[in-house]
Amino acid sequence: MRENEWTKLLGWPGYRVYRHEIDEHGKTLKLWVRRKRGNRKLVCSGCGRKLTEACDIYQREVRDLPWSEYRATVVLELYRVRCPDCGLKTEKIAQLPSKAPFSKRLEEAVGLACESAAVRRVAQQFGLAGSTVRAIDLRYLERWAAARRKPALRQMGVDEIHLGKKQKFLTVVSNLETGEPLWFGRERKKETLDEFFEKQLSSFQRSAIRAACVDMWEPYRQSLEQWVPRCRIVYDKFHIMQHAGAAVDEVRRAEFFRKGGAAREVVKGKRWLLLSRWVHLNTHKKRQLNELFALNRRVMKAYLLKESLDRLWSYTYEGAMLRYLKSWIDQLRWQRLKPMEKLARMLLDHLDGIVNYCRIKIPMGVVEAVNGNIKALLRRGRGYRDLNYLLLKAQRLAATKTEFVAFRKAA
Repeated sequence: MRENEWTKLLGWPGYRVYRHEIDEHGKTLKLWVRRKRGNRKLVCSGCGRKLTEACDIYQREVRDLPWSEYRATVVLELYRVRCPDCGLKTEKIAQLPSKAPFSKRLEEAVGLACESAAVRRVAQQFGLAGSTVRAIDLRYLERWAAARRKPALRQMGVDEIHLGKKQKFLTVVSNLETGEPLWFGRERKKETLDEFFEKQLSSFQRSAIRAACVDMWEPYRQSLEQWVPRCRIVYDKFHIMQHAGAAVDEVRRAEFFRKGGAAREVVKGKRWLLLSRWVHLNTHKKRQLNELFALNRRVMKAYLLKESLDRLWSYTYEGAMLRYLKSWIDQLRWQRLKPMEKLARMLLDHLDGIVNYCRIKIPMGVVEAVNGNIKALLRRGRGYRDLNYLLLKAQRLAATKTEFVAFRKAA
């Protein structure tokens, strides 16, 4: 095969193959590459300044994508340039995105493979170490993030993820309109969210935020009122319903210890049934709940109150929502359900954040969907030490809609 044919197969614009070496026993292919005669464009790798003269020539060996069953290596002839601003620098070329001994298309192939497979599997596929694959994937994601246009932030979501006993919590700030995370912070303190507003956003970007979906964690509310006072705080429906489920479970436990004999056996083991929505239960499970309700009126009333509370977010007008909430609270009279009364007081204390949902409709399910994708990444990667790497992975996952089915389920 002639050298110009090797040049066509290599496919590097502006460069030609002037020598090649094939090792059939070791299954390796080595190509020596230099610039074509008409390619005299030199760019400083430090500042990107265009230059015309080179002061030195050296060779650099990088690994390229495999050619069939042969492992390909390219020995590239590079120039050093003397930049007026940066001094002596290596020229910048598109085929070599970093100082690592890998070509750009090999790093892109590794990065694409890491989107749908674990690092260990990708390392076995390309014959690389796991740490090398993670470093390549990080550089691939950083180049992707630098080249993309970041959308404006008008509706934000703030939530936390429990990482474990050592790292505790991770604060997640997401864009509700695009469904992607924007920033991660350690712990869930007021100072954590203050850092995001102070260091990540300008005053103009903060003024553009119109709504924020948060749970009823007080430090988050204090930070939002300090940095974005015009933003409407909307309390997350899923966290409120989680409190309602906890109230039902507390009623179940109290009735379990109050009842005795055969009635106690009916209440026992019904926790997950009581936490489930009625519409999601099959006929057998509905029959089990009906048997429980026939023996215990308090558990039935608590469950019906929990189910009817979900209707609160179906209203469009504030007055209708307030009337329904008042009628829901009136049903607690003479029921002697202390956990549900506590839940009612909590709803009244956070009434403004609940009513704000009528004033501005936000997609609440996006926050839970983003958290679900992050947890899936943590399980697949068995944890991440670098939060920036985890953030880029989650942003890429949301931007490419790889887990779009998960978004629809959570919404």
